[in-house]
Amino acid sequence: MQIKIASIFVDDQDKALAFYTAKLGFRKMADIPMGETYRWLTVVSPDGVHGVELALEGTRYFEPGRLFQQALYAARRPATAFVTTDVAAEAKTLRERGVIVHGEPEDMGPITAVMFEDGCGNFIHLVQPKAQPQ
Repeated sequence: MQIKIASIFVDDQDKALAFYTAKLGFRKMADIPMGETYRWLTVVSPDGVHGVELALEGTRYFEPGRLFQQALYAARRPATAFVTTDVAAEAKTLRERGVIVHGEPEDMGPITAVMFEDGCGNFIHLVQPKAQPQ
């Protein structure tokens, strides 16, 4: 069994696609309209595991998703986490690209991490593990 697709709720799929491609450098993988109220939209990371996609799930027609996303945001809980090998350099690059990064990378035991906003209703945790996974 493998993880193929992870999902994140976004308040606007067009805005999310622009952010994840232009600001984070991800690449659009799938963009398929499925009826009048659903759009299958995924992106992939050029540095990520081959074949793993991030689905940008719109909340416009899905009230439970919108409420869940808003509750996470209000609690300042990250919707997901991305891994990097240099969190300080990545946070600096994100700031230079106009991304809202909250604070400076913090030592959190086995990781160093900082949060940023995707502009689509989510906090994202940017994490640098101190030890490489086995």
